[in-house]
Amino acid sequence: MRSLKKRIIARRAPHFRILYDFDQTDLQTYIEWFNGSAAELDATMETPYPKPISPTQTRIGWIGIGVMGAAMAERLLSAGYSLTVYARNPSKATPLTSRGAHLVDSPRAVARRSDVVFTMVGHPSDVRSVVLEKEGGILSGLNPGGVMVDTTSSHPGLAREIFSAARKKDCWAVDSPVSGGDVGARDGKLAILAGGDQGVVEWLSPLFELMGRVTYMGGPGCGQSSKIGNQIVVGANLLGLSEGLVFAELAGLDARQWMQTIRGGAAGSKVIELFGERMIMKDFRPGGFAEYMVKDMGMGIDVVEGGEEDETTAVLPGAALGKQLFSAMVANGDGHLGTQGLISVIDRINGR
Repeated sequence: MRSLKKRIIARRAPHFRILYDFDQTDLQTYIEWFNGSAAELDATMETPYPKPISPTQTRIGWIGIGVMGAAMAERLLSAGYSLTVYARNPSKATPLTSRGAHLVDSPRAVARRSDVVFTMVGHPSDVRSVVLEKEGGILSGLNPGGVMVDTTSSHPGLAREIFSAARKKDCWAVDSPVSGGDVGARDGKLAILAGGDQGVVEWLSPLFELMGRVTYMGGPGCGQSSKIGNQIVVGANLLGLSEGLVFAELAGLDARQWMQTIRGGAAGSKVIELFGERMIMKDFRPGGFAEYMVKDMGMGIDVVEGGEEDETTAVLPGAALGKQLFSAMVANGDGHLGTQGLISVIDRINGR
């Protein structure tokens, strides 16, 4: 083969590129060299807890790349972290793989290639399957010192179960559901409510800081309990804003002017900032699905998905009403609309 001047770019991760200029007469020689270097690189790119986290060494896994998960994973990828992803629908991974993320075929495969694995799935049953399944779950593949971080809104009892299972494998688990919707996920301004070992949560700070502001809420399950309380407040705010907007319109007011006026007073809220304009424009594209509010508020008023009985369960009439109204959205076929679509239920009640 005639000797040719070549430039070869070997891409191992979005932040790691090696450039070589050489006269190549035997491609096989290069391949053998590169495979050996790749093995050495995999060995050095490993930072299990408590080794410091860094973009050049820490391997991140992500499972669940819907509206929220994809935006959160994108921020880690943009910061230069090596990212391995799993998606039940592989086509959803294309925006991430086009930027250097590696797609694998199971949660176990993600765990085997990662020091930290994040999950953002739908229901507690999904969390249980993805994390605890004996043959293909995260804990079946996570190496000692590895950390799994569940950002799903799930059941506190399940979070405690996962924490115990992880410790038996010399791994760690953190429950850290988030609040802030799709806008907060894209902008890195989520409220992150973390439960588990405080030292592990602090160790994860470089990753959490890319997604928002983390607050340590207590031991295993406390992050999930905090998120349930958050959803109770968000649900009440969405209901209040829905009824206020419908009332304003029926009273002959300019709904947008009314909303802009009250947002500076005691009625102002993050819900108005995130969802007010969308509700006026009937823009119900999801940041979070309405059906998930049924699940989240349900966990506050009863035991819904195999969790343990909790003697501290409170009587919450407002949350119970909110759950009923979000359930009405689901019954109307609108469960996959955004939570701001709650106004559609109030419109229907008023014959609009």
